[in-house]
Amino acid sequence: MVVRIRLSRFGCKNKPFYRVMAADSRSPRDGKHLEVLGYYNPLPGQDGGKRMGLNFERVKYWLSVGAQPSEPVQRVLFRAGLLPPPPMMAMGRKGGPRDTRPIDPMTGRILTPEKPANADQSNDSKGEEDGEDDDDDASTS
Repeated sequence: MVVRIRLSRFGCKNKPFYRVMAADSRSPRDGKHLEVLGYYNPLPGQDGGKRMGLNFERVKYWLSVGAQPSEPVQRVLFRAGLLPPPPMMAMGRKGGPRDTRPIDPMTGRILTPEKPANADQSNDSKGEEDGEDDDDDASTS
């Protein structure tokens, strides 16, 4: 039996509310489940109510015994600090080629690699010049 950690929808029309559940992968979305692990509210109230609540011990247990989180649950667990960030890919435009540059998961901006290679080359060239001077001194002595 393959266990998935996934969201089960509750709430009204246009006001979704989800429970985080451990369930058999073959059971329907809102069907039979093994255990309720927490909740997720994508639309918190005006008072700034809680967006999510998780039983961390039980989530860690299910992950340790091999339960696979669904993609939305992976994002929720990343926000809670239980999982590393999921691999993210930026798309240039819809249907276009994918951009494979890495993206910062917190800001969504493209990470630009710093170019220390130029600094290393300039240091190496200085070192080579010094080395040539040492070799010339050694050959004349």
